[in-house]
Order: sequence, then C-alpha cells, then structure tokens
Amino acid sequence: MDSQFGLVNLWQQGDIVTKGVALLLLGMSLASWMVIIIKALDLRRYASQARRIESFWHAADFADGLNKLGTDPANPFRTLALEGREAAAHHHAQPQLHDSLDASEWLTRSLRNSIDESTARLQAGLAVLASVGSTAPFVGLFGTVWGIYHALLAISAAGQATIDKVAGPIGEALIMTALGLAVAIPAVLGYNALVRGNKSVLFRLNRFAHDLHAYLVTGARVSTANGTTRVVPMKKGA
Repeated sequence: MDSQFGLVNLWQQGDIVTKGVALLLLGMSLASWMVIIIKALDLRRYASQARRIESFWHAADFADGLNKLGTDPANPFRTLALEGREAAAHHHAQPQLHDSLDASEWLTRSLRNSIDESTARLQAGLAVLASVGSTAPFVGLFGTVWGIYHALLAISAAGQATIDKVAGPIGEALIMTALGLAVAIPAVLGYNALVRGNKSVLFRLNRFAHDLHAYLVTGARVSTANGTTRVVPMKKGA
C-alpha cells in the first residue's frame, strides 16, 4: 500500500519531466517483456522442430523427410533442407557464375547463407533488451535527480527542512531509481536467457547443415556416435 501511495503521489506531484520519465520507463518495460515473451515462444517452437531431425533422417526419401520436418515456412531446419536441395539441383542446371565452384563449395555457401538468415531472425529483438538493460537504470537515476532537485526547491521555498518535509519528496523521487532497476533487471536476465537459447538452436542448425552437406555430396549422412563414425544412407527422392 505504501509503495502504491508513493507511486500515486509521485505521479500527482511530478512535473512533465518526471511524468515523461515514468512513461518512458513503462514503455521500455512493455517493449522488453513483449520481446522476451515472443522470443521465448519462438525458441520453444524451434526446440520442438529440432526434435524432428531424426525423423527426417529415418524417412524413406528426401521428400518424405521434408514432410516429417513439418510445413511451417518459418522452420529454419526445413528452410535449410530446401536450400540445400535447391543448391544441389541447380548447380549445373545452366551456365552461371557459380559453375566455377565445385559442388561441395557451392553447397557450403548456400547452406551458410541459410544459416546466416536464420541467425538474423533469431537475434531480432535482442538489441531492444540490450538497450533497455543498459539505459533503464540511468533513465531512472535521471528521474531521481530531477525529483530531488525539485523537492529541494520546494523545501527552500518553504524555509524549513524538517524530516517530515524532506522524507516524503525525497523518498518519492528515489522510487524512480527503483523503477529503473525493475525495468532493467528483467531485460538483462531475459537477454542472457535468449542468447543461450539461440546458441542451442544454432548448434543444432549447424550440425544439421553438416549432415545435409555430407548427404547431398556423397548420398549418405555421416553420423558420429559413441566415438565411432558411421554412414547412414537415405534415398535421394525429390
């Protein structure tokens, strides 16, 4: 209740700068939470899609494997497989600049381009969290300094500096610092968690790209398990 009254008094007694800082912190908090929730749902979906990779390799042919990966156009694993298939199919389709590259190098370039695009999508929005986490404490501190400045002006005008006149305005001004930290801390924690999640997705994506490259070049997937290397064939159906 006291904190609620403090926020209400801060809003009622604050000038346009104080209110502007409070609204800015509110907007930063909403933006960071939107990014955290949306990206967390995306990572959960990617994790589910990554679990279908083994089903892809156990498919009867490439087309069946694509069906097992799902039909979501935003699935980075399906996009990677499609990009690899198209690169392999069109490498010698007609005379082009890429014909000077061998099949392995051309596939590597195409798969890397697909991974780079997926990486850009994974990292979208993280700059918002980084900006909020680094600037929100200073925005709150600015609101605190401004509030204390005006509180001291009011005390000076009243000609008295008793504790009952100082504690209220100063305490309400310090709330701005707490608000800044309340906005920054979730943004920083969310940023770190999303970065870890992105690294996990990219690790699986790179491993899938390695297997795809081996399959499209040699006709078999090179799989390493328990320290041994084995070749897992799969039909090259369209």
